[in-house]
Amino acid sequence: MKSNQPRNQLRIIAGTWRGRSLGFAAVPGVRPTPDRVRETLFNWLAPVILGARCLDLYAGSGALGLEAASRGAAEVLLVDSDPLVVRTLREQSGMLGADQVRVVEADSGAFLRGPAEPFDVVFLDPPFREQRLPAAIRQLEAGAWLAAEAWVYLEAERELELPLPPNWELYRSKTAGQVAYHLVRRHPVV
Repeated sequence: MKSNQPRNQLRIIAGTWRGRSLGFAAVPGVRPTPDRVRETLFNWLAPVILGARCLDLYAGSGALGLEAASRGAAEVLLVDSDPLVVRTLREQSGMLGADQVRVVEADSGAFLRGPAEPFDVVFLDPPFREQRLPAAIRQLEAGAWLAAEAWVYLEAERELELPLPPNWELYRSKTAGQVAYHLVRRHPVV
């Protein structure tokens, strides 16, 4: 199903900025999570997103983090390593008046080796076929990045095996074309 949106545009689905179209950086590998997938994800997260602290580790277009902010997340941290992506995310956040959104320019691995702060919801949608999810999952769990019962969204190529820690429980999982997307619940380590 083709989108009617112009290339390098995404639409906020619900919340404060519902229906707003935003531009995103024309950088190879940057692709917003499709509307249908985002709608499903945020239906799953509806009971927890209001007031949540969210981390969008491979922010790219900003679709996931900005959607979370629009739906009432208290704080959203967008992290990306590309300077053009970061500049565009800052412009879009400013245009929306999104005071709860911070944008950080950093490599995801280096960022996760820095000082940790716990998040309630983490979005992991790294560039496809670069095998970044396993390391990010290990770093998130090993550091203090996750609240005791955090939710983690994983989006990757359909065939990728997910190396989930023993205290991570697969809550929901779906596919859309060549993409698999999953919502995982982290339980406290006892």
